[in-house]
Amino acid sequence: MTTNPATTATAPQMEAPMTTATLAEPAHTPARPLSDTIAVEVNDVTKVFTSRPGLFNRKKIGKRVVAVDHISLTVHKGEIFGVLGPNGTGKSTLIRLMSTLLMPDTGSVRIFGFDVEKDEAEVKRLINRVSVEASFFKKLSPMENLMYGARLYSVEPGLARRRIAEILRSLGIEEHSIWSPMEDMSRGMQQKVAIARAFLTAPVLLLLDEPTTGLDPHSKREVQAAVREIRATHDATVLLTTHDMQEADELCDRIAIVDTGRVVALDTPAALKAIVREPGGPEPSLEDVFLKLTGKKLEDADKVD
Repeated sequence: MTTNPATTATAPQMEAPMTTATLAEPAHTPARPLSDTIAVEVNDVTKVFTSRPGLFNRKKIGKRVVAVDHISLTVHKGEIFGVLGPNGTGKSTLIRLMSTLLMPDTGSVRIFGFDVEKDEAEVKRLINRVSVEASFFKKLSPMENLMYGARLYSVEPGLARRRIAEILRSLGIEEHSIWSPMEDMSRGMQQKVAIARAFLTAPVLLLLDEPTTGLDPHSKREVQAAVREIRATHDATVLLTTHDMQEADELCDRIAIVDTGRVVALDTPAALKAIVREPGGPEPSLEDVFLKLTGKKLEDADKVD
């Protein structure tokens, strides 16, 4: 990669010519040219886990699980990129590899040119991760929780307080809620606070691991709106994992469909649906695409991660 990674994260970039797949995007997802700048580059990555032998039978061989199986993909700066598939297919493992929580067994992961193994400190300065299990001190307010987080990142208190208030308001959290206990907030609003906490460090890459799982429809829409707002106002790149076909269709510029640790298709939602579209037939869904590519319905493939 020839781009200077130290300046890539902040310098404005010329965008590449629009691809045919991008032009085919549905009306509810405006066509968005791909940037020349590569935010995430995953090259032939594998990750294998082996369970420990049984407690009472040490000779028993642990089970070998291939979580990520030779995955390669590229995410461009400014994209909302989705990794779509059932639970247990390696989506969360892939996010952990990008966020330096795990290291690949083979292959490489680069974030804005930095290698997650060789340049771990630089990668951590560029990213933040929000997962479905985001935790808070529920008796404290969003401001108090985020001020605590700011201290962990050594952010000056006065600056942190102003920035926290600004971020929370930009995500649609009203003034009275900023100072109310977290336990009084909906799950969707709590996930917004988790996203706000991630932006305290001004990451240029936001990794969202199943950010709307378990939320009611209203809360889910709130979080999805927050993701769009973050991309629009913070010039951020967003990579999210989900098993919600509709969410991926409406939110993502491009989608990698994964099954059993492999990428089985990668394109825009419109281009993916074109794979199964029948002349004169109804508009297909990503569920139809998944069935066509894997021979399985998503709910049948879904299993405990």
